[in-house]
Amino acid sequence: MKYSITSKTGKIILSGLIAFVLLWFVQEPEFNRSQTYVLFLLFFSIALWLSEAIPAYVVSILIMAYLVFTLGNDYLNPEPRDVLPYVNTFSSTGIWLIMGGFFIASAMTKTTLDKDIFQWALRISGNSPVKILFSILILTMVLSMLMSNTATTAMLIAAVGPLLLHLGKENGLAKALVVGIPVASTIGGMATIIGSPPNSIASSLLTKQNITMSFVDWMVFGVPIMLLFLVLNAGTLYYFFLRGVPTIDLNGMGGSQAEEVPRSHKTMVIVIVVLTVLFWLTTSIHHVSVAAISAFPILLLPLSGVLVAKDIKQLPWDTLFLVAGGLSLGLALEETNLLRYYSDKLLLLPISPISMLLIFCYVSMLVSNIMSNTAASSLMIPLVMTVLPGMEKEVAAIIAIASSTSLLLPVSSPSNAIAYSTGVLKQKDFLYTGFVMATLGPLIAFAVVWVLK
Repeated sequence: MKYSITSKTGKIILSGLIAFVLLWFVQEPEFNRSQTYVLFLLFFSIALWLSEAIPAYVVSILIMAYLVFTLGNDYLNPEPRDVLPYVNTFSSTGIWLIMGGFFIASAMTKTTLDKDIFQWALRISGNSPVKILFSILILTMVLSMLMSNTATTAMLIAAVGPLLLHLGKENGLAKALVVGIPVASTIGGMATIIGSPPNSIASSLLTKQNITMSFVDWMVFGVPIMLLFLVLNAGTLYYFFLRGVPTIDLNGMGGSQAEEVPRSHKTMVIVIVVLTVLFWLTTSIHHVSVAAISAFPILLLPLSGVLVAKDIKQLPWDTLFLVAGGLSLGLALEETNLLRYYSDKLLLLPISPISMLLIFCYVSMLVSNIMSNTAASSLMIPLVMTVLPGMEKEVAAIIAIASSTSLLLPVSSPSNAIAYSTGVLKQKDFLYTGFVMATLGPLIAFAVVWVLK
């Protein structure tokens, strides 16, 4: 049987060959069996994600199955490991947070609240594609300064749903919005300590070392970074998606599909969303985790009758597998000490501390593209603080923000995964803004923090 390199089977075979070649050149003689298995999995998964040989969520299922059978099998691994953590990622806090966002988004769509929010933004922007894009990006960014990036993305993706249906999947504005919303939620989260988990981790690690980083202190450099990224990414979205897109005809644009929505249901959704957001904003007071607060919409929306079994079955459950697989891969890289091994290699380079910090910015960005930025910052910030003593404050802020510039793949962040679940984008559509953030993001974060420290 003949296989074309562009066929599904051909892409899978090519991805495997690429992974084997990279493994041959990169692995070290002292690597144990677990490290060799995980390094191959890293290359193979990235190749599959980029080639789109199989659906992204299937790659994530492959990751979990591979880790179970290679690391936990005493026939394949002389030192078998506990593999439960690699499958338990499906019940991680990140998954629950995403699920809460999905319930909110579904309820908003069913009760047409998404249409109400979008119409409000539309009254401001008119029918200009550029103004529509900017209004939605700014709205997303502002919300994400004070609430979860994931929840913000889920809500705004739902809000622009009627326009996406009106425009069609191939329209440049539709693609720009779906790519731009997770970008805007990410850069908005950079502006405040509570805006994203890496920022909170950085603040906590500094507090442990008796170094104060107040809410305002963070915003001094967080807001300028946010605004620079907004301009940079808006320009990128315009260049790749909006050039030549004519004025949008909004006549006949449909809203959310809902028949005779009870007023009580719409009121109930508003109350539940406001309650959830308020608890998200006040975690420093009640100390309930953001993921635990997601239980409010997950429980109350079905309990109130707003969502029924049919609605819940239609949620994009494949996205949860996508994120869980990425978390499993990141956990394997951490537990087998592969990340620490290559970080220690960098310490042997004859370069200055400033140059070393800049290198670690890019290492953090790369690591965050294949594992959660929360896990990446939890690993990298303490490591770099140890490597560069006396620069703890700068290290914490720079690495945290650099960890949030990972937007290359659908699995790179939960927000990207939610955007990908709309079906509007192909995986390659993330590469435009993802490449800009990956190349310039860590450098901008480094420069702004260093100048304004």
